[in-house]
Amino acid sequence: MPTSAARRTLHAPELPPSPFPYHPGSLLSINDLSLDALNHVLRRATELTNEDPLARARILPKRRVALLFYESSTRTRTSFELAAKALGCDTTLVSNLSSSIEKGESLKDTGLTIRALGAEAIILRHNASGAPWWLEACTHLPVLNAGDGMHEHPTQGLLDLRTILAHLRPGIAEVGPDTLAGVTVSITGDILHSRVARSNMLLLPRLGARVLLCGPKELLPDLAANVVPGVAIERNFESALKQSQVVMMLRIQAERLAGLQLDLEQYKAAYQLTGDRLRTLAPQAIVMHPGPIIRGLELTAGVADGPQSKILEQVANGVAIRMAVVERALTTSRTGDRA
Repeated sequence: MPTSAARRTLHAPELPPSPFPYHPGSLLSINDLSLDALNHVLRRATELTNEDPLARARILPKRRVALLFYESSTRTRTSFELAAKALGCDTTLVSNLSSSIEKGESLKDTGLTIRALGAEAIILRHNASGAPWWLEACTHLPVLNAGDGMHEHPTQGLLDLRTILAHLRPGIAEVGPDTLAGVTVSITGDILHSRVARSNMLLLPRLGARVLLCGPKELLPDLAANVVPGVAIERNFESALKQSQVVMMLRIQAERLAGLQLDLEQYKAAYQLTGDRLRTLAPQAIVMHPGPIIRGLELTAGVADGPQSKILEQVANGVAIRMAVVERALTTSRTGDRA
């Protein structure tokens, strides 16, 4: 799971630096954000949330945003749409089930069509890793990555960070390399297929957090711990819980498990977050989950609905963060200056 920069170094060192992102308003990877840009997004998320709704709706009046979704989504699609509309944008949804995509139209041609129709930014979810980069190369529009294959989900990483800060660093003005020093975040479940895990692995250690990856070898190869400093593997779930101030559970992605020998009952016995485990081993930790939850598999209903759960707060933070990144996409010029 090397970063795109690492892949260029390993596979094509003779090539010039990547031109991506073409547009400075794009958010293709969490690594696109410098520390200053990260603080801008967090600050604007709070300011926009607190803004009078009528004034907020005049920030980007009638700007055109297209949501291009090749995979089903509830939280991400709805929160992006609500975020854009809260700023005054007009939005349109293009899905693979109700467009020329189902007739075999390529991503390039779909993107060029959307641009020709007047879209000024595209929010893309795609089942192929790297698709947002290709779409941006074809259209040169600002593209916001709403999840690409098994690669990244940068706005989920941002909303997870906002949730963590609210509970572990309340009132902090801006983040820096030591903001989360002393904080251990355990991420448990299907790490192998998780774009959420990757974005968090890239983001949280930059701010001083320690990330523990937990799960069986079928879902967590040993290589995963060698990607980013500050990330380690802990196979024993109960040991991980004892060390954690943040417990992030991931869905077992049944649609991606073809060919893997995974006994779900054994998985539940070893890695399910139950009320007893949480009370005994991490009584002060906050519990997070990107959704959708499979109750009774990765965690119990009592944990999902319990006082330590911040799952619905994550959902609410999604609208705040996505307002900020939509505004950034539509107000940042090609020179990188605010429009």
